[in-house]
Amino acid sequence: MSRNKSAIGGEEEEATIDLTPMLDVVFIMLIFFIVTASFIKESGIDVNRPTAYTAEKQADAAILVAISAIDEIWIDRNVVPVANVRSIIQKLHLENPKGSLVIQADENSTNELLIIVMEAAKHAGVVNVAISTLDE
Repeated sequence: MSRNKSAIGGEEEEATIDLTPMLDVVFIMLIFFIVTASFIKESGIDVNRPTAYTAEKQADAAILVAISAIDEIWIDRNVVPVANVRSIIQKLHLENPKGSLVIQADENSTNELLIIVMEAAKHAGVVNVAISTLDE
């Protein structure tokens, strides 16, 4: 910073840069990205998904449900009892009504739990349900 002597009175004047407008822009951008971001609720475990040759990408997955090889249902990094699956899916669906539900079922899990989760999603009002696979 440079200091200039004023012609009147000999006082020194310090040149400064006002950062307030830049900080305002940064905070506005931060708020914009937080509001427009879609948050995905992770299942919490990794599963060995079966392979499918006709797999398609699911663009707007908002809820992930995992079924482990030992038939545990995981939603949002927690093991969920079968009796609570519908209410939890319904709560997550209300947070993001346009999002879909993706079920990540382990290839060694039973079909019974897959059907239970699909029925719970249907009763919770989720119309777009997909089953996650590995694509070849």
